[in-house]
Amino acid sequence: MSHDLHRQLQLGFDTQRQAADQAPFPSLATRRDRLRRLARMTKRHQNEIIDAIIQDFGQRSESEIRLAETSAVIHAAQYARRKLKGWMRPHRSSVSWRLLPARARIAPQPLGVVGILSPWNYPWSLALMPAIDAIAAGNRVMLKPSEHTPATSQLLADLVSHYFDPEELYVIQGDADIAQAFSALAFDHLLFTGSTAVGRQVAKAAAANLTPTTLELGGKSPVIVADDADLDAAAESIIFGKGFNGGQTCIAPDYVLVEGRHLDALIHALSEAIAKQRPDEHDMTTPLNARHAARSTELLKEAHNHGCRVIDPGEHAPALVVDPNQDLALMQEEIFGRALPVLSVKDIDAAIGYITARPHPLVLYAFTRNTALQRRLTDETRSGALVFNETLLHHAVPGLPFGGVGDSGHGAYHGRHGFERFSHQRSVFYQANRAPTALIRPPYRRWLLKLLGY
Repeated sequence: MSHDLHRQLQLGFDTQRQAADQAPFPSLATRRDRLRRLARMTKRHQNEIIDAIIQDFGQRSESEIRLAETSAVIHAAQYARRKLKGWMRPHRSSVSWRLLPARARIAPQPLGVVGILSPWNYPWSLALMPAIDAIAAGNRVMLKPSEHTPATSQLLADLVSHYFDPEELYVIQGDADIAQAFSALAFDHLLFTGSTAVGRQVAKAAAANLTPTTLELGGKSPVIVADDADLDAAAESIIFGKGFNGGQTCIAPDYVLVEGRHLDALIHALSEAIAKQRPDEHDMTTPLNARHAARSTELLKEAHNHGCRVIDPGEHAPALVVDPNQDLALMQEEIFGRALPVLSVKDIDAAIGYITARPHPLVLYAFTRNTALQRRLTDETRSGALVFNETLLHHAVPGLPFGGVGDSGHGAYHGRHGFERFSHQRSVFYQANRAPTALIRPPYRRWLLKLLGY
C-alpha cells in the first residue's frame, strides 16, 4: 500500500510538472474558471464538508465550521476572481534618464508546481486558502491534507478529483511517511502549516532541492491588557478568541499579561465572559481526539498540583490559570487547547520585556486605545501580526498578509500577498532600436562618463 502511494505521489507530481512546462502561463479566463470551480465545489457540498469535519472531531461547532472553513474558502475564491485581472497586470518600474528611451516592467509569472501540506485543526480552509492564492498565480497545486482528519481528507480528495483535472489540482493522502516524501519533491514552492518542530523538518527536506518555502507555524501568542482597556470588552474578545474551535487555533490567545492592580478585575471579567459565551451542545467543539484531550487535562492538572489558582468551568470551556510558574508545560509549549494563563506584571514595560525575551509569536494582541502605546508596541515588538482591541478577526481581512516571523514561521499569503508569494516577479527590460547606450560601451570616454555621472 505504501509503495502504491509513493508511486501515486510521484505520478501526480510528474503530471503537474509536465502540464506546467507545456502551459506555463494560464490565461486570466482559465484561472478564474479554476477559482470558480473551487468556490462552487465548497458551496455545493457544504453540508457534506460539515458532516465530515464533525465526524473527524467527534464534536465541532457547525456555526464555526461555516464561519472559518466553508464561507472563508468561498469568499477568498470570489475575492481572488474579482481582483485577479489587476494582480496579473505588469507594472512599470522607473528607468534612469541615462538609459532612456528604454522601458522596464515587472511581470508576475507563475512558479510552476506548488505543494501544500495542510494541518488538522482547520482541515478544509487551511488546505484550500493557500491553494486559492497559488491557483490565482497560475500554478498547478498538489495537496497533502492531514492524516488526523481522515473523513475530511477523503472528501477533499473525492471532490477535487471530480471538479479538477489532476494536472490542475491534485490531492494525495497518506501518513507521515508520505508527508516526508511529499516534502522531498522538487516543488517550485512548498507551503507547510503546522508545528515549529515539523516545520524545521519540512524546511530541511525542501532545502535539498533549493525549494523556497512558506512556513505557517505556531507559538505562544500573547495578549496585553493595558491599564486603559475596557476590561469587559477585552475579556469578551479574549474568550471568543480562546474558545473558538476549542482553542485549537494557531492564532488563539495563548496567555494574558495585565498589570497586577487590575488582575482580580480582569479575572472576574474573563469568568463572566466564559459564562456568557458558553455554547449550547450543538456549538461545542471538543479536542480532536483522546490524546489531545488528555494533554489538555494534563496541562491543567500540572498547574493545579503546583499550587496555581485554576478556574475551570468544565465542559470544554476556557479554563483560567492565574500566575502560573514559568517552568510549567503550559508556559513552555503552545497550549492549543482551553487553558488560558493570566499573568500579572508590574507595568507595561515589564509586559513588553516579557514578550520580547521570547520567540516571536504569530500574533500579538493588545487592548488599549492609547495611541502612544500602540505606536510603541508597533515599533518595539515583533510578531507575524499586531492586533489592537480584537482577537482572530484580522485573519478575515483579505488584504492583510497572514504569516509568522522567526519561530512562528516565514512568508505570508492571503489575497494579493498570496498571489505575489506564489509568483516570480520577473524583471522585463525593453530597449529602443536606436539608443544612446552605445556611448557607454568601449572604448570608454572618461569625459563622457563623467558628464553622465558615472
